[in-house]
Amino acid sequence: MLQKALGSDRVQTDHVLAPYTTFQIGGPADLFYQAGSASELGDAIDAARSLDIAYFVLGLGANILVGDKGFRGLVIRNTASACTMSDNGILEAESGAVVWPDTILFAVESGFSGLEHYAGIPSTIGGALWQNLHFLSPAPERERTMFIDEVVLDALILRPDGSRVVAPRSYFNFGYDQSILHHSGDIVLSARFQLATDSTERMKRIIDENLAWRADRHPPLNTEPSAGSIFKKIEGIGAGRLIDQCGMKGTRIGGIEITHRHANIMINRGDGTASDVLAMIDRVVSTVQSQTGYTLEPEIAFIGEF
Repeated sequence: MLQKALGSDRVQTDHVLAPYTTFQIGGPADLFYQAGSASELGDAIDAARSLDIAYFVLGLGANILVGDKGFRGLVIRNTASACTMSDNGILEAESGAVVWPDTILFAVESGFSGLEHYAGIPSTIGGALWQNLHFLSPAPERERTMFIDEVVLDALILRPDGSRVVAPRSYFNFGYDQSILHHSGDIVLSARFQLATDSTERMKRIIDENLAWRADRHPPLNTEPSAGSIFKKIEGIGAGRLIDQCGMKGTRIGGIEITHRHANIMINRGDGTASDVLAMIDRVVSTVQSQTGYTLEPEIAFIGEF
């Protein structure tokens, strides 16, 4: 039935998910479909809901851990990436558009500022709204955490009842790593951002500064796959600092290792599994708890069966 609704040649079965995650980890999805536009994304979700099929919308696959046994249901890979820019600085992007480099460079080359602060962060537009994408700027004149909700104007969302609604920024209840999307059941189809004119030279300088800062602290995904920060921030202390204090950089379980670059990031040495990641999480939590008294909580999402 799903194949009939979406096209038998486009719905794949037993499709391995690891290549679609930044961790390069994950078993097969029962069903796999790639949505190339916002309308295809909405139609796929509508079809899954009407047939009572469990589904998961997959963007760049960052900040998630897919189980070794995969996903029982439909995984919809969102590659809807159309972007337009108006003369008054309103950028509209489909939710599968990649923030860096695609959307940011599109805005900068059009002469508009507001997104360049997020250069180097792996995320789609949908993921950016989900987690209220943020970055602590290293530059003295901008030494504060920049949040993407500062430039969000509104977004076209697909509600659980199947309706499509343009929701204003205020609807999303943005917070640190938080938005209403975590529990509302809404899916972002596209979003609009209000940007401002600025010097292309200045924006490119910000991009270069942020990329250099990230390169010093984050392992390159092409050679050291990771899911980004594993544990939630502890205000005033930092999860990575606690893990580092416990001497856990370089700790390895199976194919998973805590990188020397950043103690809150685990990298896949090539043969890492979700089971290895779970074992490392347990070891870190127990070690930090026993040595410091603090309890760490994972911030990544756990998808599928483990």
